[in-house]
Amino acid sequence: MQERTAELAGVNKDLKKEITDRKQSEEERVKLELQLQRAHKMESMGLMAGGVAHDLNNILSGIVGYPELMLLRLPQDSDLRKPIEAIHEAGQRAATVVSDLLTVARGAATIREEHDINTLIEKYLNSPEYQKLKSLHPNVICRQRSESTNSFVSCSPVHIQKCIMNLVTNSCEAIAGAGTISLSTYNQYIDEKTTAEHEIEVGEYVVLSVQDTGPGISKKDIDHIFEPFYTKKVMGKSGSGLGLAVVWNTMEDHGGKVFVDSNEKGTCFQLYFPVNKGGRVSQTDDEHGGKITGGEAHILVVDDEPQLRDIARRMLASLGYRVDVVKSGESAIEFVKKKPVDLLLIDMLMEPGMTGRQTYEEITKLYPNQKAVIASGFAESEDVKATLQLGAGGFIKKPYSIDQLGRAIKETLYS
Repeated sequence: MQERTAELAGVNKDLKKEITDRKQSEEERVKLELQLQRAHKMESMGLMAGGVAHDLNNILSGIVGYPELMLLRLPQDSDLRKPIEAIHEAGQRAATVVSDLLTVARGAATIREEHDINTLIEKYLNSPEYQKLKSLHPNVICRQRSESTNSFVSCSPVHIQKCIMNLVTNSCEAIAGAGTISLSTYNQYIDEKTTAEHEIEVGEYVVLSVQDTGPGISKKDIDHIFEPFYTKKVMGKSGSGLGLAVVWNTMEDHGGKVFVDSNEKGTCFQLYFPVNKGGRVSQTDDEHGGKITGGEAHILVVDDEPQLRDIARRMLASLGYRVDVVKSGESAIEFVKKKPVDLLLIDMLMEPGMTGRQTYEEITKLYPNQKAVIASGFAESEDVKATLQLGAGGFIKKPYSIDQLGRAIKETLYS
């Protein structure tokens, strides 16, 4: 009898284990299926967003560029200043939404350098954007703490600061009344066990944690929060509905991961960045300083869009440069054969004919040290990197302001 009882107990134990294993396998299958569905959805959204963003950026260049040029000529007491400033500001806001679309499309060109995550947090907390957010939520306290021994990562600082801004904004809007947002960094080594559980590669990471004391995210919503336009906010009032999608895509693009944990006491987002073990301080915009206006330098603008050639010509002329314009890469090559220039301002995507990279590559065969700034509203990162590796000095994203263009040109001319 005892042997039979022991045998039945063993069979029962085996059955329980088999049932548990089957449940775990089914849960894993459902989880993987949901992840695949989300990946397909994000890919489809990305393709659509990328195509729309490309066209919108060219249109917005006129809406952002021409009002800025008009404001340079208008007297300070003109009645037209206020409406023209409103047009310019609306164009800039639209450009921000397009920038988010490009991030979702994962086709925005990102030039990466080594940066300290703690420094990027500090920059955001001292920015006009955060000061404005703080004024709208005066009872929300934001705290920063660092426990990391190495917080350097290879990243696009603009995109990472945008992630920080989106997460802090999200937390502020989630907190009703008074509350706290804690931004902290620490180092964590991911082992094989954690890798299996969370689908993240083995290695050392810098973790940026953004934790709030809001009401939390419901179980129904938490699996969808990184999807574009999945928002409980009023569209147009509290952003574009792309904030968390931008965070997710940025982290994927940087070889990192984002995880979220939420309950009724609050929500915590954790951003995992692979550690850059050769950490160094990257060059900042302030290091160049000084005026952005030019001298007698001669610049050739290469762009297939007539309006964008005109805007670039007017902006550069207002900065004091001598400017010529051509509509294609082929025309640019013929121009510089007859008349060398100090710098090229080249659009990356031109149709039909040569791309910006092909144009620059051919011109460097004539002038190996030719200086250039790449300008584009939509370009694959690899194409931009390839052009920079050929010797182009900088990249500027459309639509750009006179100040942004002036700094990019000056930095490249005098580097």
